[in-house]
Amino acid sequence: MSDENKQERSRWERWQDPYRMVIRNEDSLQEVASYKLTLLNVYIALSALVVLVATAVALFIAYTPAKRLIPGYSGADHAELILLYKDLDSLDQLVRAQQRYNEGIRRMLVGDVEYAPDPPTESKSAETPPPPVARVEEDEQLRQEVEMEDIRSVTGNPKTAAVNVSPRETPLEQMNFTSPVSGSVSLKFDAGSDHFGVDVIAPKNTPIKAALDGWVIASDWTLETGNTIAIQHANNTVTFYKHNSALLKKVGDYVRAGEAIAIIGNTGELTDGPHLHFELWHKGKAVDPEGFVNFR
Repeated sequence: MSDENKQERSRWERWQDPYRMVIRNEDSLQEVASYKLTLLNVYIALSALVVLVATAVALFIAYTPAKRLIPGYSGADHAELILLYKDLDSLDQLVRAQQRYNEGIRRMLVGDVEYAPDPPTESKSAETPPPPVARVEEDEQLRQEVEMEDIRSVTGNPKTAAVNVSPRETPLEQMNFTSPVSGSVSLKFDAGSDHFGVDVIAPKNTPIKAALDGWVIASDWTLETGNTIAIQHANNTVTFYKHNSALLKKVGDYVRAGEAIAIIGNTGELTDGPHLHFELWHKGKAVDPEGFVNFR
């Protein structure tokens, strides 16, 4: 047998050499306990202890918030927490937008509407050619009616409204409505099912036009109806245009009949395709738009 084999064998034997660890009382030197050990047993015991401690530490870090204390750590939980905060902020914005929209509708129904000053006629005439004579006379009549009516005195009660209406008020049947969009009516007016307007299907990116002259009293986004715009007209008449992809006018703008105010779209939860939801309200009550507007 070579010297190398002898050295290897003696090393292995040293690992298996028995030792005794004795614990004695310091004062009386009386033996309290004794243990028979080998270097191999000690190595195995220490290795097992290290493995158990390392496993416990890894589990503690993986399944407790302690992992967030590790510099540079960015786990899935942290990413989910950021997403939850973003969703919460988005919901807060939606609630605020809905509250602004509801407040605008409430003020409109009770007649608490503030109008911006009339657009200057000189700048208008400089930008666009003058309208036909018949159109001027009609606009002047509407202006006189708006000036004579005190909209703020309208309380939403039909009897009260009837008392405050100007004697020159034009019946709804005689008002010249412009079709906001040309298309086919997919869903008709049905007050019994809370569908207070008509749904009109038209091609994508079709402009939505004002049905009458008036003031924009609401122009905002809501969760249910998406981009929505409302216009206050003469004769205590209000029109709504909902589910638009974009709004072209803001609150306080004065618009003419046939002027583009929005782009048809599919926004909001209460929709299943690109269309316009058009509502016509008169004296605080919804009426069937098909009785006054030709959508074809």
